[in-house]
Amino acid sequence: MAKEPWVDQDVCISCGLCTDNVPEVFRFADNGKAEAYDPVGASEDEIQRNAVDVCPVSCIHWR
Repeated sequence: MAKEPWVDQDVCISCGLCTDNVPEVFRFADNGKAEAYDPVGASEDEIQRNAVDVCPVSCIHWR
């Protein structure tokens, strides 16, 4: 089973890096925080490099 990204919305600061860098996976939820609406919309490597590694508050995790 593949890993899926998950956003800890309690930590998210809505900076937009994940939504800008990997819009196939991340978007802003109704509460203004990022969410992984399509966790398999990009490769694990792309998600890691362009979202997980660049998140300034490290709120994106794998499960």
